[in-house]
Order: sequence, then C-alpha cells, then structure tokens
Amino acid sequence: MQALDLIRDRNLQTLTDSCLDGQFSDSDGTELVRLASRCLQYEARERPNTKSLVTALTPLQKETEVPSHVLMGLPHSGSVSPLSPLGEACSRRDLTAMLEILDKLGYKDDEGVTNELSFQMWTDQMQESLNSKKGDMAFRQKDFREAIECYTQFIDGGMISPTVCARRSLCYLMSDMPKEALDDATQAQVISPVWHIASYLQSASLAFLGMEKESQIALKEGSNLEAKRNSGSRVK
Repeated sequence: MQALDLIRDRNLQTLTDSCLDGQFSDSDGTELVRLASRCLQYEARERPNTKSLVTALTPLQKETEVPSHVLMGLPHSGSVSPLSPLGEACSRRDLTAMLEILDKLGYKDDEGVTNELSFQMWTDQMQESLNSKKGDMAFRQKDFREAIECYTQFIDGGMISPTVCARRSLCYLMSDMPKEALDDATQAQVISPVWHIASYLQSASLAFLGMEKESQIALKEGSNLEAKRNSGSRVK
C-alpha cells in the first residue's frame, strides 16, 4: 500500500521515475497519479480497464518523437535481446511451458512491493494464507477455475502481489479468457512497472486477442526489460 500512501500525500517526485525528470508538466503528472490511484482501487469494478487507460494516456504523450526506450534507458527495440525460455514460450503461445516456468519462479519477484513488513515476513504471511495455498495447489494441478476463484479471493482480501496477478492472468489464458488475462497482466505491471513477466503475459494475451503488432511490441519490451534486469544482476 506504499504507492497509495504516496498518492494520498501527493508526493509526485517520489512516485515518478527519475528517468522522466523534466519530461512532463505538473498537470500531466497529476493526471498520471489520478490514473494510478484508480488502478489501485480495492474493488475490481472500480479499476479502469485496459482500453480506457490507453484512451486516457494517449493525450499525455506530447512528444511522440521521443521513444519510450530512450526515456526508460532501455536498449533499442530494433536490437532485441535473445528470448529467455519464458519469452520463447510466450512467443509460441505455449501456455503449458509458461505455467511450469511461473510455478518454478515462486514469489521471489514480489520483493519490493511490501512496506512495513520485511519480505520474508510477508512471504510467510502469504504462504499461511488459505486462499494463496489453495490457489497455488490448483495452479499446479491445472484446475484453473479453482485457481482463479482462490486468487480472486486473495486479491480481494487486500494483498498486493504481482505474482498472483500473473498467475491468475495465465489461468485466464488457459480458460480462453484473454481479455481478463490482459487486464491482470496490466495490473501486474502497474504494481511492478519494470517486471518483464508482466510484459510477456501482455504479449501472450494480445496474441490470443488477435492483436499481433501490439503483441510483438510487448514481447520486445519484456525481452529488453529482462536483459536490463540480468545485466544489473551481473553488475552487483
């Protein structure tokens, strides 16, 4: 809930990526904060869908000649990094392979979305949650209807987890519900903006929706985000 606290305090400087310094006006920043606040609403019905978000964000893109990869410091999408196993699975729409990879990753990528609890304490709390355990068990057993129900109860309980959103997104894909899958993948990216898995899931969802061009863009973004993350890990 740290982002919500910053939004309530109108702490725009802390909320904004330092890469965007000087690239937007105060009014644009205020509008972005308003949209972010709506995306983090407790009730799912109060959160905007992907189409309305794109419609709201398009007028804010004043300088279209500045590519997003330049603002974010990412490699140029024309020189795409080699795809990882997850990226390859997404490009092939191999949902079974995607499930196996997400299951092996566990919840380690949720570090950083917590506030007053340490990550280990928060992970323990998640694992003790009946809905989380039941959802993960159903996820592994490919009982996607049960997994969706359990993960939904978990999210509606107030916990913020990009991994749970990603897992429910894949469950929706397995259930032939690509629009709902795209909404969850987008929500995962709202929670964790530079998480490559969210972009990969968006790519897969868009592909199943027949939006091939948008799917390829999301796939490239996921690949570049993953490459940048791996590069940072090697430096450390």
